Amino acid sequence: MIQSTLLITTYREAPRDADTVSQQLMLRAGMIQKVAAGIYDYLPLALRAIRKFERIVREELDRDGCQELLMPIVQPKELWEESGRWQFYGKELLRLHDRKDAEFCLGPTHEEVVTDVVRRHVKSYKQLPMNLYQIQTKFRDEIRPRFGLMRGREFLMKDGYSFHATNEDADRGYWQMFEAYSRIFRRLGVHFRPVEADSGAIGGSFTHEFHVLAGSGEDAILSCDACEYTSNVEKTAAPKLPYPYADEPVLPLQREHFQTPGIVATEAQVRAFRDADHPDGLPLDHATKCYVYRATRGDRTWDAVVVLRADHEPNPAKIRAVLEADGLDLMPIEEAERMAGARSGFIGPIGLDLPIYVDASLEGAHNLTCGGNRDGAHHFGFKPDRDLPTLAGFFDLRLAREGDACVRCGVGTYQAFRGIEVGQVFKLGTKYSKPMACVFLDEAGQEQPMIMGCYGIGITRTIAAVLEQNYDEDGIIWPWAVAPFHVHVLSLDGGKADIADAAAEAERALEAAGFDVLRDDRPGLSPGVKFKDADLLGMPLRVVVGAKGLKDGVVELRDRRTKYVWKEPPSELVAAVRAFAEKASREDAKIAKD
Repeated sequence: MIQSTLLITTYREAPRDADTVSQQLMLRAGMIQKVAAGIYDYLPLALRAIRKFERIVREELDRDGCQELLMPIVQPKELWEESGRWQFYGKELLRLHDRKDAEFCLGPTHEEVVTDVVRRHVKSYKQLPMNLYQIQTKFRDEIRPRFGLMRGREFLMKDGYSFHATNEDADRGYWQMFEAYSRIFRRLGVHFRPVEADSGAIGGSFTHEFHVLAGSGEDAILSCDACEYTSNVEKTAAPKLPYPYADEPVLPLQREHFQTPGIVATEAQVRAFRDADHPDGLPLDHATKCYVYRATRGDRTWDAVVVLRADHEPNPAKIRAVLEADGLDLMPIEEAERMAGARSGFIGPIGLDLPIYVDASLEGAHNLTCGGNRDGAHHFGFKPDRDLPTLAGFFDLRLAREGDACVRCGVGTYQAFRGIEVGQVFKLGTKYSKPMACVFLDEAGQEQPMIMGCYGIGITRTIAAVLEQNYDEDGIIWPWAVAPFHVHVLSLDGGKADIADAAAEAERALEAAGFDVLRDDRPGLSPGVKFKDADLLGMPLRVVVGAKGLKDGVVELRDRRTKYVWKEPPSELVAAVRAFAEKASREDAKIAKD
């Protein structure tokens, strides 16, 4: 393809509102164009990369016997009411009315639609298992769309769904897709990790996310340095810490309020309390903090209290799971303060008539401090299992953190990474098949609900994530597998017929050999401008055809990633590019493996 007619405009500077490297580079390279908040045009270069990734996805899924279909983006309210998600999904679901005032939504996902498809066509266990997928536009009305294609409202997604007769077969299907996804991301040539995760709004019994590792990632990942345990921090099990002061004498709860004008007891205040009233000593690091949550499940709403060590942070995903809630939010602060009779910094668990859940790190703890439910005051000598009549128990409620001991192997410690979630696999069970009556007849002729799995890949999000790992100060560095073009042929002194002809011949020969070629035939531009644009666009290999090289009987080749330059006779160009392609593919595979 010749560059002079390609729909592309390059820019030296990125727009000021571009937050991430991928967004900046895609805008500068003329790959995307913003239409509205979180909605973009995919221009030809971007679309070529997207289509190449789609081809990889299709090849790996078809290899495992998956079947492609295409479902509508506009979905009727009735299907979502059957699953119970019409109200639960929230404001991200864009609802609309047609001319007959019937209610619809723009599909953020397709569990309801695909379940309806299967229940209409699959009747017997003999037709199972079945794995269906599509690559389709999705729409989620994000409250704060940002980061270009990584957090958009409209995006391309591969979503797949499997249907099984037994739990054992559903497990086999789950791990088959786990391996297929691993193959897909290995072919991209990016550093990635599959991590254990929370199932969130989709639901299901267990799930893994696939993350491209990048400093710009929104997700925190913890990985053991001694075993393969890796998980999203929302899911990572925190080790149960032994109480370090178990040998201290247990002090009684000081029900008189110790005055602490600050929202936490300071070291000096605790020391003063210790010296005045407890000559045996009261350690200074026994502080706790208290959170009041509002949980929902279906039509039910209830409140609960969570207590943690002061140096730990609550994990909402774990708390939601322990409470067996669908939704979880902090109680509005004004309401919590009215209930406790104190400002938020002084709210404590003692005296609150609510179920109280205490983090496992405080099991066996005593001589603690907690808010006194009176402005400017704290209690001392707090012992949760003694002083909380409504104690619901001790649970893992905190965010694990770097340096914590691994709960899986007991040998290593957690290391922290940032990741961009690009894919996720779920075992859904019967979350959708039961309420939507997606059933089959088993061998005994009895109706049974199908066991479901769900498998998603963010197509456009993945392309952006690839760029978050592959760039330098000059621009994009495309991995071979998804580069819009493999080779960028630059015709220097393009106004001269012999140079233009030689560049065109190089393009024809490479395309005939199966390579995708972009030829910069633009007249009147200096070599420096063409080199700058080539670096910005980032095709893996650059071939320069110029007067000096042709005089010497060679063309110049340059590896975009390593910047290595060498020369070849035009007659050897195809062989040289073929060797480069094999080397690039090996190196990309090594990157993914590492």
